[in-house]
Amino acid sequence: MIVAPSPVRCLGVDPGSLACGWAVVERFGSRMTLVEAGVIRNPRGADFDQRALCIHERLSEAIAAHAPGFMAVESPFVEKNAATALKLGQIRGGILLTAALHGLPVGDYNPMQVKKAVSGYGWADKNQVGKMVMTLLNLKEPLAVDAADAAAVAIGHLLASRRA
Repeated sequence: MIVAPSPVRCLGVDPGSLACGWAVVERFGSRMTLVEAGVIRNPRGADFDQRALCIHERLSEAIAAHAPGFMAVESPFVEKNAATALKLGQIRGGILLTAALHGLPVGDYNPMQVKKAVSGYGWADKNQVGKMVMTLLNLKEPLAVDAADAAAVAIGHLLASRRA
């Protein structure tokens, strides 16, 4: 008996307290399509706890609307500014908690892994990654940079989980 493949959805997240990119990408066999993507924008003057809450709420809405089976989150390279690194770590913690609250397993990928998965080159620049995201998802228009990065994270996870 041959079992037909079922579609798999991944919510990719590019963490940031001011601009947090997200994208839901679906893989069906070897074909990938963008379900929806966006950027959660917080005002600079907003209290940090309110930024984290906004990101949690918006990601929860995306999870409820699109029922991904996984979340993939980009992990930062070493941040030179300790205060920035701490804040990014706190945002990532909130994002991981959001995944756990929704029962989603999480894939954690550094930027080089994401770039290599999408473009074949770990040192690709954002422009190259954005173009490859457009190609892989057959998009007519480019995504916002943070949303394209999130889509790249989701694509990387879907490709990595396919090999596993």
